[in-house]
Amino acid sequence: MSFLPLLLLLKYELPHPTSSLSLSLSLSLSLSLLFYLSIFLQVVTAEEGSSVVFEAETEKPDAKVKWQCNSKDIASGNKYAITADGNKHSLAIKAITKEDANVYAVIAGGSKVKFDCTFEVSACSPEGCVVDTEHKPPDTRQDLTGLFTEKPQSGEVTVGENITFVAKVNAESLLKKPTVKWFKGKWMDLASKSGKHLQLKESYDRNNKVIYTFEMQIISAKPNFAGGYRCEVSSRDKFDSCNFELAVHGEWAYCWNIVLLFSTDGKDDSGELDFSTLLKKRNVQMSSEPDVDVWEILRDAPSSEYQKIAFQYGITDLRGMLKRLKKMKKEEKKSAAFLKKLDPAYQVTKGHKIKLAIEVANPDVDVKWLKNGQEIHPTGRYIFESVGNMRYLTINHCSLSDDAAYCCVVGDEKCTTELFVKEPPVMIVKNLEDQMVMKGERVELECEVSEEGANVKWEKDGVELTRDESFKYRFKKDGCKHVLIINEATKEDCGHYTVKTNGGESMAELLVQEKELEVYQSIADLTVKAKDQAVFKCEVSDETVRGTWYKNGVEVKSDARVNITHIGRIHKLTIDEVKPEDEGDYTFVPDGHAFNLSAKLNFLEVKIDYVPRQDPPKIHLDCMGRTPESTIVVVAGNKLRLDVPITGDPAPTVVWTKGEKASSVKPDGEEKGGPASSWTLKDGEGDGRVHVETSKGHCVFTIEGADRQDEGIYSVVVRNPAGEDTADINVKVVDVPDPPQAIKILSVGEDSCVVQWDPPQFDGGQPIIGYVLERKKTKSYRWMRLNFDPYPDTTYEAKRMIEGMAYEMRVYAVNSIGMSRHSPASQPFVPVAPTSAPIGLCVDDISDTSISLKWRRPERIGAAELEGYGVEYCKEGTDEWIPAIEGLTDRTSLIIRDLTTGDKLQFRVRAYNMAGPSAPTTLAQHVTIREIMQRPKIWVPRNLRQTLMKKVGDTVNLVIPFQGKPRPKVTWSKDGEPLLPTFACVRNSDVDTILFIRKTDRKHSGKYDLQVQIENVEDTASVTLQVVDLPGPPEALKIIDVWGFNVALEWKPPKDNGNCEITGYTIQKADKKTMEWYTVYEQYRRTHSVVSDLIMGNEYIFRVFAINLVGLSPEPCTTKDSAYIQKTGIAYKPPSHKEHDFSEAPKFTHPLVNRSVIAGYNATLSCSVRGIPKPKVTWYKNKMDISNEAKYRMLSKQGVLTLEIRKPCLFDGGVYTCKAVNDSGEDVVECKLEVRRKYPRGCLLGHCFVF
Repeated sequence: MSFLPLLLLLKYELPHPTSSLSLSLSLSLSLSLLFYLSIFLQVVTAEEGSSVVFEAETEKPDAKVKWQCNSKDIASGNKYAITADGNKHSLAIKAITKEDANVYAVIAGGSKVKFDCTFEVSACSPEGCVVDTEHKPPDTRQDLTGLFTEKPQSGEVTVGENITFVAKVNAESLLKKPTVKWFKGKWMDLASKSGKHLQLKESYDRNNKVIYTFEMQIISAKPNFAGGYRCEVSSRDKFDSCNFELAVHGEWAYCWNIVLLFSTDGKDDSGELDFSTLLKKRNVQMSSEPDVDVWEILRDAPSSEYQKIAFQYGITDLRGMLKRLKKMKKEEKKSAAFLKKLDPAYQVTKGHKIKLAIEVANPDVDVKWLKNGQEIHPTGRYIFESVGNMRYLTINHCSLSDDAAYCCVVGDEKCTTELFVKEPPVMIVKNLEDQMVMKGERVELECEVSEEGANVKWEKDGVELTRDESFKYRFKKDGCKHVLIINEATKEDCGHYTVKTNGGESMAELLVQEKELEVYQSIADLTVKAKDQAVFKCEVSDETVRGTWYKNGVEVKSDARVNITHIGRIHKLTIDEVKPEDEGDYTFVPDGHAFNLSAKLNFLEVKIDYVPRQDPPKIHLDCMGRTPESTIVVVAGNKLRLDVPITGDPAPTVVWTKGEKASSVKPDGEEKGGPASSWTLKDGEGDGRVHVETSKGHCVFTIEGADRQDEGIYSVVVRNPAGEDTADINVKVVDVPDPPQAIKILSVGEDSCVVQWDPPQFDGGQPIIGYVLERKKTKSYRWMRLNFDPYPDTTYEAKRMIEGMAYEMRVYAVNSIGMSRHSPASQPFVPVAPTSAPIGLCVDDISDTSISLKWRRPERIGAAELEGYGVEYCKEGTDEWIPAIEGLTDRTSLIIRDLTTGDKLQFRVRAYNMAGPSAPTTLAQHVTIREIMQRPKIWVPRNLRQTLMKKVGDTVNLVIPFQGKPRPKVTWSKDGEPLLPTFACVRNSDVDTILFIRKTDRKHSGKYDLQVQIENVEDTASVTLQVVDLPGPPEALKIIDVWGFNVALEWKPPKDNGNCEITGYTIQKADKKTMEWYTVYEQYRRTHSVVSDLIMGNEYIFRVFAINLVGLSPEPCTTKDSAYIQKTGIAYKPPSHKEHDFSEAPKFTHPLVNRSVIAGYNATLSCSVRGIPKPKVTWYKNKMDISNEAKYRMLSKQGVLTLEIRKPCLFDGGVYTCKAVNDSGEDVVECKLEVRRKYPRGCLLGHCFVF
């Protein structure tokens, strides 16, 4: 027999207005799938003596329908009239009275519908009966607690209409976006039901940036959509939920279409909300007697009373009863002490305060607060408050030790929560500075962090630094400042030093140079006369350097006339009363340095001849004239002293002139009438810096601190009555050069750059020896020198830079006098290297006029973004590379078209970024532009190499790739016959073919052959398709034997196996009293079975379903006869059991696993242990007990042990051990935990660099 849906109609005659009865009908449908549904009809008023007609409609017109009253069959007679017309069946009750209030039922096949009819006297007014159907809707208001700012409210909707439920969540205190789930009932997740009748949406308010809105829209509501719903929101360690109801109304006053309620249109729809499996059986009685829920009695009763209660309330299937009780859940007992409990978890930032609040039922009750099980007492940090029914715990200045589980105890009840203290990351406020020091100097690398007392880690070239026995590295902490001190720097200390915190890192470079002596002032040539003083002076950079003076290669010793002094950086050789033998080459050699300073001492011999008293004046100079040999050179800033010997009687007057002569006598002896020079000084005149002195036989011209303006030709004129004499002295002032000009960066590399500059406009009067360069980071104030020896060219390649870091450069010019001022800094630049060359360049396809190339990304991209790829080609025999396309392509493949057939071309690809093109990747050899013949080949996917099974109605979409050039001819056939377009759709392309069947049928089963042909060459492949369906019902089910509590059954396999193997059978039984079916066996393999554990005194019928790969057969095979279990007087003897020792030593069934985690994110270590009695578990880190540390949280649930490490840092890495101990023994497991930095090594504040 088959399950036949029924359509029920109720017809009645209107009652008399003055005498009426109220007829209450309740309809319950009993299905065979072990779920129950009750539909309550409205109260109908009918006149006593009238007739009522019940109509039932079946799916099949030949179905046999049976009517019952109080489980007894009804036959047509004076009281009842039973008629049948096709698939319509009716029962008429004539002249209804109070005695007709019985239980009626209609049975069709395996379906049975009961009607409970009762009569009630209704009080009606003469105008008619008025039934007050209004009722106050339940109060669905909910307090806004937890995460919700607006909770979804319960609603009502009419069948076919739409309704939307809205939930809003405040994400201001959340660490990440909240996750929302919608449920129907207790467990059905509605995310998988989204589709035709259900839409889930979410939106974000971008104005306040804290409100998330989630919507659940039900479209075209159906009656089975009604029920309870739940909305859950979670975000990391926070959780909240709320419940709401949906009521679906329909106009069913007098007609219920059961087919519409419990069947579908036969189409599979992912959006169909089928909640039929959530329905439960409810026996509803419309009587004044109180209802008795036997399941509530069983749930609260001990298991020893189950059999007694079952027989008392007529439950015959004890096994089904126990299964149902096992699935039932006890409702949570409502707290009597708390009106409002703590949330599951709270979060607070370190240093802030938090207030925990609860509401108690008794305002006078005392509460206790516990932290990790220990009672908290009021202190300055913990403050207890009591305001009415509210109790508060305030924690001030939260620290990491406050990260724990808190509990509030009221009498015997308690509520718990967890407090998570969020530690703000320690940021680096002041970064490290690059430094360059000399060998042996003390180095201090200093940084400043955002929090005092924070822990930092120092690294050199990626290796952590620690205090060693030699005390080479010292770590100093002063508040927020952290200093790394290196006492005496050596060349091995060069490198990159990094300081790291949990919030960032800073890097600086240290360069250590050998001490090179610099000469600030060299010794100069001197020309002195007899008995004058000669002073040689030089200045070097190191005050501690000593030296030796030599004359003509012989060391000079101090004596009465020679004095050697060393004061700071200045070395002097002083010779008093110079003699002719003092003339020579003098050299100063610094100790320990391979260079020397040399100068020449010229002795000026003054010859005085006797002249008569009226001798004309005479100037005695050996350097007169303007030849280079007669030029006197003076360093800018030094003192210029010109001592000129003169004779004449009487003593002549002296006039000094710069530029033009002040003499009144021309060189040829004629009088000069022109004006004198504007720069003239006479004896005794001067402005303090320039002055003239005359003594007997000498005139001295002195300039204090010579500068460039003092350079030129100086003329001295001596006059007396006997005549005059003139001499010219050429003075040259030398100085340090001007700064270099036009500093520019020509190119940059991965860790280098090429800088170029122009020579200075003024070289200081001496040739430029070279240049000195310095660089610094843009955000730093410390300049680092790149070279100590002058660099001769005006283009320099600076290296050892950090890729991605902004730098500036500046240049000094150096001549023999010294170093110039620095040039203006260059424009900031960032060292970026071109990418590495693309890899894997190959020819993907080729034709007569085009070629397809493909390649892979470069292995190294660098700090700059990849801008694209440039593709070029070159004809054989030429060196000209022609761009294949205009600009760049961002793809790793390219088709180059419009090429000439037969050309031999070479192709190359280069990657571009802001640093320019990379090295090219070139094909191994030239390629001839001509299509290549390729044999056809079919590549059958692995899943199609075996029989492909599909259900009836499924879609088949077979994609089979192939190869071959030119494009091959593709042919499909089935079982040797060509494939018709009406049978299946075929689409072919250059590389694959697709066989598509929109809706499969059994006729589509078979072998499909594929042929790919190019001219006379072909390749074939075959695919086997098997379309399967549900099997038919088994045949000839019969009862073979009945004995004791057992029944033997036997049947035959179904005629139609659904085109696949029968995998088993499902056997069900039903008591004829209730006709409720229960499953006895599932996936039963044989065609005969014994059903045991039947209840004496009951009569059973049986049915069997066939099962294949698709599922159960639509219809079962039912036994024609029933089996009655005879009652026997068997006394039950309980078996005796020997007590068993269940004790067991601890054993870890799942060990700890080594893990690598990222710093700052919570990490968990899990294992599982088994042991009786329950073992005591202890966790260790590096063999140290961590049970009482607040950073760790230990959990144990049903033998699964979990260690949670909150926000691990780099110091939390190590070996973790879990030890389980009980009376029977112990067991230990361990693992290694590696904590990786938040950013990869070489990353600074989110920017990656390559060294």
